[in-house]
Amino acid sequence: MIDYSVSDGVATITINDPDRRNPLSVSEMADLLASVSRVASDDAAHVVVITGAGEVFSAGGDLSRDFVHRPLADHEGRGALANLFREMWMCPKPIVARVNGVALGGGLGVAVAADITIAAEDARLGTPEINVGLWPMMISAVLRTNVPSKPLLDMMLSGRIVSAQEALGLGLVTQVVPRSDLDAAVDAKVAVLREKSPAALALGKRSFYAMSGMDVDTALDHLQFGLTTLAMTDDAREGIDAFVNKRDPEWTGR
Repeated sequence: MIDYSVSDGVATITINDPDRRNPLSVSEMADLLASVSRVASDDAAHVVVITGAGEVFSAGGDLSRDFVHRPLADHEGRGALANLFREMWMCPKPIVARVNGVALGGGLGVAVAADITIAAEDARLGTPEINVGLWPMMISAVLRTNVPSKPLLDMMLSGRIVSAQEALGLGLVTQVVPRSDLDAAVDAKVAVLREKSPAALALGKRSFYAMSGMDVDTALDHLQFGLTTLAMTDDAREGIDAFVNKRDPEWTGR
C-alpha cells in the first residue's frame, strides 16, 4: 500500500506495509510510480519526501507474491521500477528519501534514486538478491552512478549488507543522523529546499540528470542552453533583483 499526503507544501509518499517490512510488489511499484507522477503536477507540493511506515524503509521485492512463477507474464509489470527511477529523476521537485530503517534491493534503489537521502544511523542497506539466486538488475543503473565499481560489485556478488555510515562513505546516502534526529534532519533539509526558486530547482535538476549520459562537450553545450533558459525565467530576474536590493526573493516558479 502506498500512501500520499500533502501538508505545508510537502508531499509525503509512504510505503505502508510495515508488518511485511514494506515490500515492493509489482502493484506497489506501479502505485509508487503513480504517486511520483502525481506530485509532479500537484501545485500544493514543492518538495517530496519518500519513506517507509514503521521502522523499515523497504526490504525490497515482494518474494512472497509469485515473484518467479510468472517471469515472462510479469516482465512488463516489473518495468514499473525502471519507470519509477526515470520519473523520480524527471520530477521537477526535489525528492528527499527518509531512510528510517532497512533499505534492501529495490528499496535501496528507491532510496538512492532520490535527490537527497537521509538515513538513520541504525539503518542497514544492501543488495541481497544473490542470496536467493537473483541479481539487482534495474537498481544497478541507479547504484552504478553513485558508488565506485569495486565496492558496488562486492556488495552485489556477496549480498553484503552495509551500515548507514559505510553507505555514506560509498555515496549511497547523503547524510546519516541518530534515529532520534531523523525527522528533524529531514524537516531541516525540506525547509532549505522550500526556500529555493521552484523554477531553478526544476530546470537545474533536469539538467543534472540529463548530462549524466553525455560526453563532456555535449554536456557543456546542453548546460549552456540550460543557463540561458533559466536566465529567461521570472524567478531568475526576481532572485537577482532581490540580491542586488538586499531583500528576500518572492518566487513564483515561472
